[in-house]
Amino acid sequence: MSDSGEIILFDIPSKERTTWSYNPWRTRLLLAYKGLKYRTEWLEYPEIRTRLENHVPNDGSQTPYTVPAILLPDGTYVMHSRRILETLNARYPATPHLPYDTPSLQPLWNSLEPLMGHFRGVYAPRVASRILGEGSLEYFRRTRAVDFEMDSLEEVERKLGGDVAYDGMEASLREVTALLGRNKEGPFFEGDKVAHADFVWAGILLFMKRLGDDVFEEVMRRSGDEGVHLALLEAVKPWTQQVD
Repeated sequence: MSDSGEIILFDIPSKERTTWSYNPWRTRLLLAYKGLKYRTEWLEYPEIRTRLENHVPNDGSQTPYTVPAILLPDGTYVMHSRRILETLNARYPATPHLPYDTPSLQPLWNSLEPLMGHFRGVYAPRVASRILGEGSLEYFRRTRAVDFEMDSLEEVERKLGGDVAYDGMEASLREVTALLGRNKEGPFFEGDKVAHADFVWAGILLFMKRLGDDVFEEVMRRSGDEGVHLALLEAVKPWTQQVD
């Protein structure tokens, strides 16, 4: 139970103990959009399972315990961004409702699978070299190298980073650009109405910026129209202020 009456958000810290990962960003944006007060409990990668396994069901995936997760004031734990959204919409009906299923969401997922699959050749090495502190670094480097079936993240960067990654993700990135730009009432995927899809993509854009200007600028250069992405970031800016 949260003694303060606030919601607790579980997140992974950077070296500076600020947020960076795209999945927790979805829930941070949601909490801010709803105007719900919360505080962050930082969990290094090796601590996530230990902290959550007695409170949320094992989802049967390769990583059954993950962030985002939240602890509500009544002691309820909720894991995964969709479940968190649905729970907060139901439990706090007086706050702004955020739709989950909108026409843009499935097309966005369809584009994100190949996009992020290629982009991880860029981001995994940079998360290790630019973002994580000592509490997570060894775990991340070891487990991600195994995921890639390579000896190290340096090998990942040599073989799958740079233009290999950017070239591979460009077509899917341009699909997202077209999807975001098709409704001229913008800046959101559904025009002037914000939804979960916007927080999904905005979280990824914020993550890209956190990886470094070199990464973000290259992604924007290849996007086909950086304006629609910058407009989305500007629109969600009021909900990005709490990073720690």
